[in-house]
Amino acid sequence: MPNLKDVITALEQLAPPRLAAEWDNVGLLVGTARPTITRLMTCLTLTPEVAREAVAEQADLVVSHHPLPFRPVKRITNETATGSVLLELLATGIGVWSGHTAWDSAAGGINRLLAETLDLEHVGPIEPDEASPDTGFGRMGTAPAGRTVADLARRLTALLGCPGCHVAGTAERAAGRVGIVCGSGGESVATVAAAGCQTLVTGEIKLHDALAAVAHDLAVVAVGHHASERFAMEVLADRIASSLPEVHCWASRTEADPLVWLPADPQAAPAADVRN
Repeated sequence: MPNLKDVITALEQLAPPRLAAEWDNVGLLVGTARPTITRLMTCLTLTPEVAREAVAEQADLVVSHHPLPFRPVKRITNETATGSVLLELLATGIGVWSGHTAWDSAAGGINRLLAETLDLEHVGPIEPDEASPDTGFGRMGTAPAGRTVADLARRLTALLGCPGCHVAGTAERAAGRVGIVCGSGGESVATVAAAGCQTLVTGEIKLHDALAAVAHDLAVVAVGHHASERFAMEVLADRIASSLPEVHCWASRTEADPLVWLPADPQAAPAADVRN
């Protein structure tokens, strides 16, 4: 059976830590050198519910996309959600490893997976890594001829199971060259536009970043932070299982998007004019 060092070696082959952003916190964040790892669970975010699943399922290691802890903590108590999760994991000896931006930027990572989902051609990083040009920040590629921004949005929402998404710019224009930044990509608007893209696909974007994108003549498709990344944790679980067949791997079954799309009720009476 593989030990913790063996598992980390396999994880780092899939998501090399050197690809992580300088501000990120990746690698082994919680845990000790266990003699064997037999059960491993992946998740997007280590919430209290997900931590309870890991305990109930007797996981030895949780591979969480979003790091926990992310920022330095001064105390670990059950008075905070982060403290409660860490205490529960520590009490049962469950480790935590995070790939985050390293998995985003990996050769077969989240941004590449999204590019494949959209059938983009001539795909490469927006900002290639100097040592390995097939890795790096984001991805960009050309959408099939005739495919519009709305087509990309519909394809993503269908394949990712989203009830809807946000679109900025003209939805019926050709998608053209598409830049992809999973998660929160609003701060990358200028970079994506400078790379010659006509469309940005991301998870979430702030209002003023969306306005900046439109000013750059850059359409935006934002499917939600959770949706843009969660599917890739299932892929990661499968890839770890392929590398380490002795380890039982699965993606969290309890994890869910905390933001729920509530459609407007067409039968509801119009709200009072808030200006009065």
